[in-house]
Amino acid sequence: MIRIPRLIPYVVQYALVVALVTIVAANTAVTNLTHGLTYTDPARLPNNRVGLLLGTAKYTAPGDINPFFEYRITAAVELYRLRKIHVIVASGDNSVISYNEPMRMRNELVRLGVPRKDIYLDYAGFSTLDSIVRLNRIFGQTRFTVISQKFQNERAIFIARHYNLDAVGFNAEDVPARWSLRVRVREYFARTKAFLDLYFLDTQPKFLGRAIHVD
Repeated sequence: MIRIPRLIPYVVQYALVVALVTIVAANTAVTNLTHGLTYTDPARLPNNRVGLLLGTAKYTAPGDINPFFEYRITAAVELYRLRKIHVIVASGDNSVISYNEPMRMRNELVRLGVPRKDIYLDYAGFSTLDSIVRLNRIFGQTRFTVISQKFQNERAIFIARHYNLDAVGFNAEDVPARWSLRVRVREYFARTKAFLDLYFLDTQPKFLGRAIHVD
């Protein structure tokens, strides 16, 4: 008779192998399926009417400006000024009254010269998947440019392509690895989650709601 305790190490080893294979497969799939769909040169970027600006916190824990936030705003303003996009949907987290990523993005965009009338706010962009799906189902968009750092752009496009949406990405300036190691490590797991959400869990946005017409 096999004792259960003796099986535990084998079960743990098997689970670790499965987890590792899943992580590698998910990250490889995201990279391969989005190859050539992100751009760093605005001149080569296809024109799209709508830019989807993905949210992040404006400030770091010590109270400094978050460079991920700053560089994404700069990228969005650049594309708008070059008329590579004509409308910006700022999508982020507003799960509590005291934390409002979309509003802070809009305030910065307006400060840098983007007219308020050309900015739409998505207050329920709690995840990249939420932002992508809501841009289609709430804002009615099937073709758009995602604006974030390359790692998130690739994941966003991976999600968009799963839903047959025509998305490309414009890569905001990256943050040096010594300041973003935690984010880069977390991205491996975020891609794995996206892979599982799309192909196994059929995860849906936390909120949908009424349609918003983008002029």
